[in-house]
Amino acid sequence: MNWQVYIILCSDNSLYTGITTDLARRLRMHAEGKGARYFRGRRPEKVVYLETGHTRSSAGRREAEIKKLNRAEKRLLACSPLGDW
Repeated sequence: MNWQVYIILCSDNSLYTGITTDLARRLRMHAEGKGARYFRGRRPEKVVYLETGHTRSSAGRREAEIKKLNRAEKRLLACSPLGDW
């Protein structure tokens, strides 16, 4: 299965990192408040980073690595063709 690691820019300008096998479905869940508790009180604005081709295990490890980064390091990571934020 193809797992993805993503970073979302939120309405309060915070960053959320997660993993999924279906990004569109996961974004819908976040927007509807049915996903992570993190999105209660804030909205997902846009995906600013995406990695594909992971196994469940490697996606979980990569998510943990990214979550350890500070905001400036995440911003550098997210400076990609997905757009400027």
